[in-house]
Amino acid sequence: MLRDEWQITGAKGTILFLREWKPKAREVKAVVCLVHGMGEHGDRYGHVAALFAEAGYALIALDQYGHGRSSGKRGHILSLGAVVSDAALMIEAAGKRHAGVPIFLYGHSMGGNVALNCALRLQPKVKGLILTSPWLRLAFKPHPAVEWMGRRLASVLPKLQQSTGLNPADLFRPGYAQAAPIVEDPLCHTKITLHAYNEISAGGEWALANASELRVPLLLMHGTSDRVTSLEASRLLAEGLDETCHFRRWDGGFHELHNDIEGEMAIHEIINWLGGQL
Repeated sequence: MLRDEWQITGAKGTILFLREWKPKAREVKAVVCLVHGMGEHGDRYGHVAALFAEAGYALIALDQYGHGRSSGKRGHILSLGAVVSDAALMIEAAGKRHAGVPIFLYGHSMGGNVALNCALRLQPKVKGLILTSPWLRLAFKPHPAVEWMGRRLASVLPKLQQSTGLNPADLFRPGYAQAAPIVEDPLCHTKITLHAYNEISAGGEWALANASELRVPLLLMHGTSDRVTSLEASRLLAEGLDETCHFRRWDGGFHELHNDIEGEMAIHEIINWLGGQL
């Protein structure tokens, strides 16, 4: 497997870090563009890329604004439109690097929200969409008073950071040897700003309301024991799309299916779906 990395200018002059993994000695069948989740970064998907490369696929992953090696206050976004635009720029870069090769968009958790909004709002030239445990709604409902106060404060202190309250034990069950650690990773964080929370939450509701406008096939995967993002919201998304969506519920699966105890099986599920689309 070969690896390359570079930077591009994102929305409003931000600096975005990208990396690509691709097969070393075989032709690339398709390129998958990955949008990661809140508090992490693209290099946590190196083990996913390795299995993709074995099957003939390249994986390109950006560090979203406010994450990893990209610029920006940790856990902040300028706007939903900005991060959606950044995802489209990654797709554009993939098309330049692999002219004529099919491109797929893949989003996990918060990245699933961004990827779905990108597909709906900008309709980039992708052959399909993959969403794993998308943050369309959270698995828990914050107290209404806390949400109300957050919306009020966000108008005057949009960059105010809060803890996500994320428990690493809720991400995945131990047992998959290739799972990417998060607690020991200095590029990961547990911060989110008030503005980012409001933008992503509103974007999830908008995407659910407008899901029927999706024009590409969707692979949607969600664990039934996810304590971070809402399985019910994924079910609503799938019901609104009917035959255009393949909804795979993982019995007992936690939030990061690609790192969970059946992580290799989950990654191969994506690979098999990609092959079916080609």
